[in-house]
Amino acid sequence: MVRPWGADGAGEDPPRRLRVFTARLATDPRLKRILAHDGWQVAPGWPRAGDAVGVWGASPHAWRGLAVARRTGAPVVRIEDAWLRSLRPGRAGEPPLGLLVDRTGVHFDARKPSDLETLLATHPLDDAALLDRARGAMAWMRRAHLSKYSATDPDLPCPAPGYVLVIDQTRGDASVSASLTAPEAARARFREMLFMARDEHPGARIVIKTHPETRDGHRPGHFTPEDLSDRVSFCTDPVSPWALLEGAAAVYTLSSQMGFEAILAGHKPRVFGTPFYAGWGLSTDEDVLPRRGRALTRAQLFAAAVLLYPVWHDPYRNRRAALEDVLGALDAQVRAWREDRAGWVARGMRLWKRRPLQRFYGSGRGVVFEDDPARAAARAARDGRRLMVWAGRAEPGETAVRVEDGFLRSRGLGAELVPPLSLAADDMGIYYDPRTPSRLERLIAEAADLPDDRRQRARRLIRTLVASGVSKYNLAGAVPDLPEGRRILVPGQVEDDASILCGTDAVATNAALLARVRDENPHAVIVWKPHPDVIAGLRQGHVADPLRWADVEVGTCDMAALLKEIDEVWTMTSLTGFEALLRGRRVVALGAPFYAGWGLTRDLGTVPARRLGGRRPDLEALVHAALVDYPRYRDPVTGLPCPVEVAAERLARGEVAHPGIANRALSKLQGLLASRAHLWRGRRPG
Repeated sequence: MVRPWGADGAGEDPPRRLRVFTARLATDPRLKRILAHDGWQVAPGWPRAGDAVGVWGASPHAWRGLAVARRTGAPVVRIEDAWLRSLRPGRAGEPPLGLLVDRTGVHFDARKPSDLETLLATHPLDDAALLDRARGAMAWMRRAHLSKYSATDPDLPCPAPGYVLVIDQTRGDASVSASLTAPEAARARFREMLFMARDEHPGARIVIKTHPETRDGHRPGHFTPEDLSDRVSFCTDPVSPWALLEGAAAVYTLSSQMGFEAILAGHKPRVFGTPFYAGWGLSTDEDVLPRRGRALTRAQLFAAAVLLYPVWHDPYRNRRAALEDVLGALDAQVRAWREDRAGWVARGMRLWKRRPLQRFYGSGRGVVFEDDPARAAARAARDGRRLMVWAGRAEPGETAVRVEDGFLRSRGLGAELVPPLSLAADDMGIYYDPRTPSRLERLIAEAADLPDDRRQRARRLIRTLVASGVSKYNLAGAVPDLPEGRRILVPGQVEDDASILCGTDAVATNAALLARVRDENPHAVIVWKPHPDVIAGLRQGHVADPLRWADVEVGTCDMAALLKEIDEVWTMTSLTGFEALLRGRRVVALGAPFYAGWGLTRDLGTVPARRLGGRRPDLEALVHAALVDYPRYRDPVTGLPCPVEVAAERLARGEVAHPGIANRALSKLQGLLASRAHLWRGRRPG
């Protein structure tokens, strides 16, 4: 079976049996599923006519399958981890996000051609859309600091720029062995590489980057302390490869994947082995590879090696993925690990919210709960944890990360104890309080310069949300027939909500809002929609006689469907204004919600002056900041951190969590305890 190089290498031939002779290939469900994406049915046993033999690269156990293939004449399929494997190495028990499946060779062994080499040598690689995808994906990897193993810290300090970077690899690495005439020559070859780096850059500092598995004590590298000097030092910290490459003046490698990343980062690395990326005019090669005479651009090399060659897997939908799906998955998982690895101390969290918080922020050392502000701060300082507080319970001046629901939350109300799919953790302020800057506000301002690949992602997200009718709470209900005319929707709000208390001035009640709208629009059709929490009697904000000003009142109904029927939204600070912008409706803000003050709304309230200067973000920039960059999402099906697109799909399909008896019991218990504590404090003398 010859793989057609089309839509990311996908083929439509009927599956063939792949005979395997190692336990991992025979039993690992993720590996079997990814191989099935590529048209293989994994099965143990002796090959029959038409079968192939699958082996793992050049592993120590590959000889079993190779021996069977020699005896039977069955073709050999070589399998390896893809370039973006997982958060941590496979030793951490994490399944891969993709595989390299090669029918003619193995990508790191240039002694014979591989599928990848043939692809690089013969594919036109001239499709503009493909190359645009390649450039966007390269930018995404660099921006998010994604690599084969991405458990790195972009904030860790790198050496002062200007050093020469020499990349070590682990002893026994198959790509090292494939580049040498004898295994015992590896140490000498690495020392030669270090000598050449010193010789070609006299006086320069040399930084040797150790392999993650060497740093973690799993496998030794080729360099030892005796190779160090006043000019030569090790870099063993889990720094981002992209940050390290940014500060390098030159890069030396034998066959490391980091040499490939060096090319993507703009370097022309000095290569002492025969990796797949050598011989295409993008590296300075110690060994000449006559078969590789074609000159490629970085985008072409990336398009072939990363877009077309691997078989990528979508861990949320359990299906074949495009590279962009994998980048979104890995980006979400890496972000969660980086933000949570030190652990959290959380305070101000109601009992029913604690389990969802633990699931959201527990990927590192977990979350511990402490309600007393002083004790919470002390514990965080003592244990080296970060401190978070539910935004509405933060003390004035408290130096803690504030947590709130995201803007694509659930199917149902938080007041009805439905757990969220998204949460936002803000280390500067909180999005609904315009009195001080917030992380979201900064993200919106920076998004005015949004690169094209991110702009396209926001554009696709807007189309998805509008087409699927996804909103914050996704409540069902038919939209009644509305009178003809210019229709203005006035969404009611909870009047003691923090966004009203912090973000409004002259108009701060639902009745005042309705009166103002009617006063300024005497001939319009005003549609009044009270807040669902108010309708349910859970929060305050009831208007005694809304039809004094409104023409029609609608109850609980599908907000996305309602927005299709109206022309404008007038609001204080409601998220409905943001949802209306997504659907191309005019929005008038009488308060200062996060989406006001950027030139996208008509602002009748007082918005911060800091939003009024500089470049103006457009709708796509606003959406990227508010829905992609600011919140975090958790997939309710797999339990994994996920990108916004997965959360939107789960909401659209109703594959979400619902309120449970346990949540209600915890909420009642906390209310009872709080009431008793209040009574006790009132009875204490003095």
